[in-house]
Amino acid sequence: MNYPHKLFQVDAFTAELFGGNSAAVVPLDTWLPDTVMQRIARENNLAETAFFVALAGTDQYHIRWFTPATEVQLCGHATLATAYVVFNCLKTNVSDKISFQSLSGWLHVARDADWLTLDFPTDDLRPEALPEAAQQAFHIAPQQVWAGREDYLLVYPEASDIMALNPDLRALKTIPARGFICTAPGSDTDIVSRCFFPAFGIDEDPVTGSAHTTLTPYWAGRLGKRRLPPSRRPNGAASCAAP
Repeated sequence: MNYPHKLFQVDAFTAELFGGNSAAVVPLDTWLPDTVMQRIARENNLAETAFFVALAGTDQYHIRWFTPATEVQLCGHATLATAYVVFNCLKTNVSDKISFQSLSGWLHVARDADWLTLDFPTDDLRPEALPEAAQQAFHIAPQQVWAGREDYLLVYPEASDIMALNPDLRALKTIPARGFICTAPGSDTDIVSRCFFPAFGIDEDPVTGSAHTTLTPYWAGRLGKRRLPPSRRPNGAASCAAP
């Protein structure tokens, strides 16, 4: 059976070709069967493939995201990529703000010249013990462990600890969580982070928008800042703002 639909591949969070985090974006008139969308995402073999359907007569869309293994509740870079496609690639008359209905509620993207800004929900964190399998998987023990909506947040003392991480991904895959966000203070940035999601078919995500809904409230509170700007501001990047 043929599914003649357009597919865009967009590198998010970068101004360089083949940089950042790549997402596939598939505009639809009506939804394909879930099994078909999952197979498309598996064949794309990117961190996420976004599918979206326009809500008639509005600047609103229904969006869904699939990793090669499963559907996810929230994805930042693929939402940014989808907004880029809507604003720049499709022949649609849209305002400078569009909204996406998703499994995580309404998400908003605003355009200001070449900049796109995501308005995403912040996570609720609670102190948590790291599961024994995860303790064994990470050869460097974190100073703090927090549990969010779907992920564990592991806080380390030094940026060098984050760079040195080489967790047992097979062990992490057995733990009932989306994944593990590992973070520490940066040297030329406020923070550094790495994100491991093997249970969702992504061993390590190169840059993770949804993880910053967890990172931002933690670091905003710890650093006493409302904004955590990146060290470099390439075209299309966005800083994180605390609520």
